[in-house]
Amino acid sequence: MNDLSETANPPGERSLAPALAALSHPVRLKILHHLCRNETCCCKEVVEQFDLAQSTISQHLKILVDAGLVRFKPERPRSCYCVDREALDGLLRSFNSLFDREMNGIRPGMGRAMASSGTPRG
Repeated sequence: MNDLSETANPPGERSLAPALAALSHPVRLKILHHLCRNETCCCKEVVEQFDLAQSTISQHLKILVDAGLVRFKPERPRSCYCVDREALDGLLRSFNSLFDREMNGIRPGMGRAMASSGTPRG
């Protein structure tokens, strides 16, 4: 029986990992949600939504930018951020297709059987 370390990496797994890692923090999820509701925001507008230091918000924004989920546009005197909607849509499609392929081979109820006994029931 193969364990996860022996299986080949599914297509798209490498491109998904950095984006999913960026979304692994609750504050970054909230920032992304806030940006989705607005066309663009400056850092100050994002900071006003949270009870966190400006430097902390800036670091979270940088992680989202580095992951390609948020675009940064330096405009004097302030910097603007917006969601890269095409990148976010691509992430969602990749995530869904990765698991759709895998889930199509699982019979209904099989996941519950494995969870209760640790082995699949035939």
